[in-house]
Amino acid sequence: MEMEMEKEKEKEKNIIPGFRLGIYVFKDAEIVDYAAPYGVFSVARRLAPELEAFLVADAMHPIQTQAGLTVLPNYSFNDEPDMDAFLIPGGFGTRQEMHNGRLHRYIRSLPESCLLTSVCTGSWVYGQMGLLDGIAATSRKEADRLEASTLGKVPIDRLAEIAPACKISRARVVDSGRMITAGGIASGMELGFHLLRRAGYDETFISEVARIMEYHQAYDGYRNDIDPGRAAISG
Repeated sequence: MEMEMEKEKEKEKNIIPGFRLGIYVFKDAEIVDYAAPYGVFSVARRLAPELEAFLVADAMHPIQTQAGLTVLPNYSFNDEPDMDAFLIPGGFGTRQEMHNGRLHRYIRSLPESCLLTSVCTGSWVYGQMGLLDGIAATSRKEADRLEASTLGKVPIDRLAEIAPACKISRARVVDSGRMITAGGIASGMELGFHLLRRAGYDETFISEVARIMEYHQAYDGYRNDIDPGRAAISG
């Protein structure tokens, strides 16, 4: 009887509680920025149904993201959904979101236990709010035609201007504790995998998710392109 009870206790120790990822959507959000991490969680749910990803918006109405793709949010700010991580994607719309007072208040209202994450220029929002001061972060490193011209600027260089007290990193994912930022567009895949890691899932589980997605070769190439920003700035 005692042996059975010990086995049950051991099972309970190995159970990972549910992890909920809330992804912010707004006008002209970049599609892959938010769809890639959502997709990682969607596939991971086949193996671990306790995982959940959902869309959060300022209000409950259709949101036209990049190239006219329109999505329906699951929650509004007023719903105050419980979540373990909040993600801001990039896209042309981040130029406005940097100055969105309602978004800033919502972010500041989230509990300290909620990870604050971003893909691409989503990090500009956190930089504008002063949340990247003194820590490491990243953004997209490859410029489009306008950004490469004399009229524009590479997003990672723009982040350095927005948040001069931030330690700029060129890693694909930068984990600075509560703040986790990812580079350009497709790096949302690696952010999704890293959030599984932060949720407590091991490399065997994550590699299996990548295999199912036929992304395992890319994952093997990128899995170590993570800047442990916490250690980098500890001195």
